[in-house]
Amino acid sequence: MTPTVAPRATAAPVAKAEVRRGWTQHGLLFVAPFLVIYLAFLVWPTLLGFRLSLSSVNIAGTNDHFVGFDNYADAFRDPRMWRSLWNTLVFTVLSTVPLVLLGLAFALLVHHLRFMRWLWRLSFFGPFLLPSAVVAILWLQMIYPPGYGLLNGTLGTDVLWLGDPSLAMWSMVLTTVWWTVGFNFLLYLAALQSIPQHLYEAAAIDGASSWGRLRSIPLPLLRRTTVLIVVLQLVASLKVFDQIYLMTGGGPEDATRPIIEYAYDVGFTGYRIGYASAVSYILFVLIVIVSLVQLRLFRKRAEGSS
Repeated sequence: MTPTVAPRATAAPVAKAEVRRGWTQHGLLFVAPFLVIYLAFLVWPTLLGFRLSLSSVNIAGTNDHFVGFDNYADAFRDPRMWRSLWNTLVFTVLSTVPLVLLGLAFALLVHHLRFMRWLWRLSFFGPFLLPSAVVAILWLQMIYPPGYGLLNGTLGTDVLWLGDPSLAMWSMVLTTVWWTVGFNFLLYLAALQSIPQHLYEAAAIDGASSWGRLRSIPLPLLRRTTVLIVVLQLVASLKVFDQIYLMTGGGPEDATRPIIEYAYDVGFTGYRIGYASAVSYILFVLIVIVSLVQLRLFRKRAEGSS
C-alpha cells in the first residue's frame, strides 16, 4: 500500500506575507504625514543650512559664492566664538548637576508625601509652564534688581547680580534651575510611581532602614531614567539661548553670551549667514559627540553593574 503524502502547507506563509504587506502599507500611510513634515522642516533645513555654511551668502541672499570650509576655519580662529563656546560649556556643567539632583530630590519628596500632593506637584512643575519672556521679566523686575529686589532684600545685600561679570553666569544658572527643574521632577516622579510597592514592603520586613530602602530600590531602578534625563539636560543646556538673550543680552562683557546667541548676532546683526551657519554646525557636532559619549559611558556602567 502506497503511503499518502500530505500536501505542503503553503497557504499559511502566503497569507502571513500578505497580512504583513498589508500592515506595512497601512503603517506607511499613517506615518506619511509625519514623514512629510519631518523631511520638510528638519531634514531639508539641515541640509540647506550645511550648504549655506559652505558659502559666503548674506542675510539678503546675495553674494552666494561657494567658499568651502573657509567659514569653519574663520570660526576656529575667532576668539569670540571660543569665548561663547566656553560660556556654553560652563553653563552646561553648572546647570546640569543641580537640575538632575534637585529633580530627583523633589520627586522623592513628593512621592513619599501623604498630604496635598497636588500642591507640591504644581509648585515644582508650575514654573516650567511659563514662557521664557515671563520668566525673564519676573526675575529682572522682582528678583534681581539692586536695592529693592527680592534676593537682595532677603540677603540684606545690594549686589548687581546681572551686572557683575563674575556673578552673571551664576545668576542665569539659578534662574534656569528654578524655571526648568520641573521637567526632570516630572520624569523622575513618573518613574518612581512605576516601582511596585511590594518591593518596599519586602525591604521593610527584612529590616532595611529608610536609607537602605532608598539605596537598594529606587536609585538602581531609576538608572535608565537618569540616563535619559542627563542626556536631555545636556542637550538642552548646550542649546541655551532664550533666558540669557532676554535677561543679559550676553553681557556683561560677553560673560554670559552662549554660542547660539553668538551665531544669532553674526547672522542677523552682522549679516553673515554663511558664517553663522558654520558656527551652528560646530555646536551641532559638539552636541552629537557629547550625547554619544554620555550614552556610551552609562551603557558601560550598566553592563559593569550587571
